Amino acid sequence: MPLADKIRPAALADVVGQTHLIGEGKPLRRVIESGKIPNMIFYGPSGVGKTTVARIIADSANMRLHKLNGTSASTADIKGIVSEIDTFLGCNGILLYLDEIQYLNKKQQQSLLEYIEDGSITLIASTTENPYFYVYNAILSRSTVFEFKPVMPDEMEKAVRRGFAEIGRENGVEYDISDEAVKYICHGVGGDVRKCLNTVELCALSAKDGRVDLDIARELTQRSNMRYDRDGDQHYDLLSALQKSIRGSDENAALHYAARLIDAGDIISLSRRLLVTACEDIGLAYPQAIPIVKACIDSAMQLGLPEARIPLADAIVLLATSPKSNSAYLAMDEALADVRNGATGDFPRHLQNVHCDGADAEIRGQHYLYPHDYPNHYVKQQYLPDNLKDKVYYHFGDNKLEHAAKEYRDKIKGE
Repeated sequence: MPLADKIRPAALADVVGQTHLIGEGKPLRRVIESGKIPNMIFYGPSGVGKTTVARIIADSANMRLHKLNGTSASTADIKGIVSEIDTFLGCNGILLYLDEIQYLNKKQQQSLLEYIEDGSITLIASTTENPYFYVYNAILSRSTVFEFKPVMPDEMEKAVRRGFAEIGRENGVEYDISDEAVKYICHGVGGDVRKCLNTVELCALSAKDGRVDLDIARELTQRSNMRYDRDGDQHYDLLSALQKSIRGSDENAALHYAARLIDAGDIISLSRRLLVTACEDIGLAYPQAIPIVKACIDSAMQLGLPEARIPLADAIVLLATSPKSNSAYLAMDEALADVRNGATGDFPRHLQNVHCDGADAEIRGQHYLYPHDYPNHYVKQQYLPDNLKDKVYYHFGDNKLEHAAKEYRDKIKGE
């Protein structure tokens, strides 16, 4: 049996982390202590205590308990549980603990709905994926979602020392673990308690004369970035945090989030987001940033890792420390909103392609004024359709370059 299962807590007091949910006076703890178990969905990354807390609740309930895993559960399994409703076995109600609910298809989830709704079955489900995307809406609306978070390193220390103590009892060895080794393990597993305890097992097996030092911890600690999933929430959270850090002119935070993407080998997602950020958040305040970032990305793709990190770092710091403007981005979105709402209209005649007027035409000729024939290459004429002729989409940003562009525009238009 893996160490994580051997020392799995049987009481809330022994669970590491999740104090925002199960600490004294916190919402989930109050629910558990009330003795009335509602339908609940536990959402968060793997190895942070979702299954442990769910089992503690289930084991303490005076109800018929069934445990299913979405990766292996079949429709027949669900029908077997439903068949116990209104029997002696289910007289106190049925509690279904369903791990990895996201792997059940919609039909399987729907088969539970009627019984969840009338209270015949109480559901406790756990998932590593965003339940608002992967759990059937009708079940979601009848459940309370609790979000579990990665365990902080200082909270993880208790699990590390408990793990070494358990292995020591089994092997008859008293392990001598340096504080530096404990801290390194706790910081290196990305908040995943299961991964932490797997590392403890490896360190114990590798320890010479029961001595676990920093060198062993460094060699055997599993890298935290291995939990990175390109298709999961963490992927999009990282990209969002990166762009928001650049937008907020915090180059240090931007470098940190970019480093996590680079360490996971995902320079394609990083590069795409940097290009978007250059256009969306720096924009016309420093338009030269766009081709510079493109050049950095091209260089990174040609170099490959590990050297790709160098031009990408240049792009990140440039964007974070550049002046910001989203004026063109907002203008385009406003123009798109008009188009999608049907606010279009016919082209002004003088902007249409040259064509032959019929005999019944009230106005003959194109009447287009060629701006290059006029001073400052400008002449006033209508460009928008009649129903939008006074519409203003673009508003100049408050930065040096756009301010200069506005001055030029006002000068040639005599405004």
